[in-house]
Amino acid sequence: METRVASCARAAILPSHQYSTARSLYPSSTSKSLKASSIFGECVRLKSCLKGVKGKNSCVVTKCEIGDSLEEFLSKSTSDKGLIRLMMCMGEALRTIAFKVRTASCGGTACVNSFGDEQLAVDMLADKLLFEALQYSHHCKYACSEEVPELQDMGGPVAGGFSVAFDPLDGSSIVDTNFTVGTIFGVWPGDKLTGVTGAQQVAAAMGIFGPRTTYVLALKDIPGTHEFLLLDEGKWQHVKDTTSIGEGKMFSPGNLRATSDNPDYAKLIDYYVREKYTLRYTGGMVPDVNQIIVKEKGIFTNVISPSAKAKLRLLFEVAPLGFLIEKAGGYSSDGKQSVLDKVIVNLDDRTQVAYGSKNEIIRFEETLYGSSRLKLSEPVGAAA
Repeated sequence: METRVASCARAAILPSHQYSTARSLYPSSTSKSLKASSIFGECVRLKSCLKGVKGKNSCVVTKCEIGDSLEEFLSKSTSDKGLIRLMMCMGEALRTIAFKVRTASCGGTACVNSFGDEQLAVDMLADKLLFEALQYSHHCKYACSEEVPELQDMGGPVAGGFSVAFDPLDGSSIVDTNFTVGTIFGVWPGDKLTGVTGAQQVAAAMGIFGPRTTYVLALKDIPGTHEFLLLDEGKWQHVKDTTSIGEGKMFSPGNLRATSDNPDYAKLIDYYVREKYTLRYTGGMVPDVNQIIVKEKGIFTNVISPSAKAKLRLLFEVAPLGFLIEKAGGYSSDGKQSVLDKVIVNLDDRTQVAYGSKNEIIRFEETLYGSSRLKLSEPVGAAA
């Protein structure tokens, strides 16, 4: 299996003659050719609280530079080598998935690609690649996929290990239209994926497969949400940090059918239109949420009604994306609380959600429920 993951990841991006035969799965040497370019700007300093040998917390300052490789960034950001390896292995899987999506053959019913001697739908192929990557990391105890929401033992330790939940290919039904799609995953410590909250994640990430391929991640002990770009030579390069989500008129309204029998949601949508918000909605949750992080503004909503029940899964989608948004300086809500405070009771729990800036979440909560836990002195917008 190690050979399959390694060779798949290499061959997925470049012809084999462009790779050195001595190259390891996670090379320590990385290209610095882009560091001198002005497009990457100045370095940022990140304050990180890392656990010492005796278990006490000691605050250190690490210098994570724009232009760092993924391995360099992770090594500077956390002392947990198990977490570093797991995030690197997931990066290798994302790299391969990006190639498989890009080269998929789409027919009338599905988009397929090869996985060894098999022809698989790209979402199932992504599912297999992610499970293999987690097993190969040797630090994952349990993994669970949205495709089959059952715990799978990956063979890693409980103490010092992790459990991972993922949506292998969010938006797989729009691959044939060539829209952006992506992978979502959250990482929890130990062996529990139920009876926990999103706030207990130690990391979360999404892989975004569009005109660019990016790996957007956040770690518990450092501020910000961080974007890595897949370069031509197959390496992930740190290109952006997001630490604040400001105000801006951009909206992405999911589940609009709910406006037919949820008058409060209809009122909120009417407000966005009346106030001339820019509509940016693809039908793929990954790009629609990622744009808030990249543009550093906006609102994403997916609201329920009596006839339009919740479809988004708390464990596989909502909590990991909530972690990314809140680490980026934004807010999340199910209407009454942060989605990171919701206890995951069952693997298949579902919920409504909004992500965005503080004022947008206040407006969302007040319009739908009459009050907001983030209450300002005056009602905001549609709630007024």
